[in-house]
Amino acid sequence: MKTMNKSIIILALVILAVACGKSGDKKSELASLKKQHDELAIKIKKLETELQISDTTKISKVTAVSVTEAKEEVFNHYLEVQGKVDGEDNIAVSAQMPGVITAVNVKEGDAVRKGQVLAQIDNSVMQQQMASTKQQLDFATNLYNKQKSLWDQQIGSEVQYLTAKNNKENLEKAISTLNDQLDMTRIKSPINGSVEEVNLKVGQMASPGLPAVRVVNFSNAKIVAEIAEAYAPKVKIGNKVVVFFPDFNTEVISQIRFTSKYINPINRTFISEVRLGPSAVQYRANMMAVVKINDYNNPKAFTVPVTLIREAQGGKYVYIANNENGKMVARRLPVTVGSTYNGLAEITAGITTGQKIITTGYNSLIEGELIQVN
Repeated sequence: MKTMNKSIIILALVILAVACGKSGDKKSELASLKKQHDELAIKIKKLETELQISDTTKISKVTAVSVTEAKEEVFNHYLEVQGKVDGEDNIAVSAQMPGVITAVNVKEGDAVRKGQVLAQIDNSVMQQQMASTKQQLDFATNLYNKQKSLWDQQIGSEVQYLTAKNNKENLEKAISTLNDQLDMTRIKSPINGSVEEVNLKVGQMASPGLPAVRVVNFSNAKIVAEIAEAYAPKVKIGNKVVVFFPDFNTEVISQIRFTSKYINPINRTFISEVRLGPSAVQYRANMMAVVKINDYNNPKAFTVPVTLIREAQGGKYVYIANNENGKMVARRLPVTVGSTYNGLAEITAGITTGQKIITTGYNSLIEGELIQVN
């Protein structure tokens, strides 16, 4: 009986152990299957995504786009700087000697001729000196003529004749010098032109070096622009220039006729000049203008708006429309960008004639997506 009970207990323990073993195997198996299920789900999702991108036949979305056919055209790049109008002759006339102004003969806007007296400096003392010197010259001339007559007749000494001649010649030189000084009391216009500024008043003191009257000749107007040193290799005599006057909304076509060989050490700029031809603009001194210097030209370039160029890790690209098996598909086209100006980019490599560049609807496109060209 005791042996039987022992056998029953052992059997029960074996059964219990077997049952526990089977339960543990199922849990392990379930956990393994769940893990495999998750891994398969991830792989399935990845494959579906890849197939959706690469297989255009499974794309259900169709994006409406517009395209432009690529063709060669002229591309110009301009360097834009600010300039100001100046006359070919723009002169601040000043007095040649100090003195009190006794007369101002012109006003702003008057047309003047070269040599015309613009203002007069007090010369009353010189006039008195001139009158006195002329009297002395008359006496010396009379004395010289008498001495010469006597000398021609071999009467008198040679010293008396030479002294009379020397006195006469010295007085003639003195009068010539006084005439020059009197002329310096007259402020004259050195050119033909118009009076733009009058900085004199009667009774005012004039001094050499201080601007008295500004005379400008705008028959040959020009633009003067200061250009940064960095652009020196690009700015050359003969470059085409478009001068834009914002106040008149007018453009004048010209070219660079002068570039300075001197770099200003303070602001590191050099001067360039552009001659202005006839136009509807009434040129005025110091009028501001935008000077567009054509520093690069490509007569056979492919250009696209800058906004069409996208950038990825592999470089820059644009979207083009390709016909594949009767369906229009968006494809990335790698490009090399050259210069850009006024919203346009020069494409130096990548685009060929006839390719259809997508110009609208490109923002949400992906590689291989079906498109509808409007």
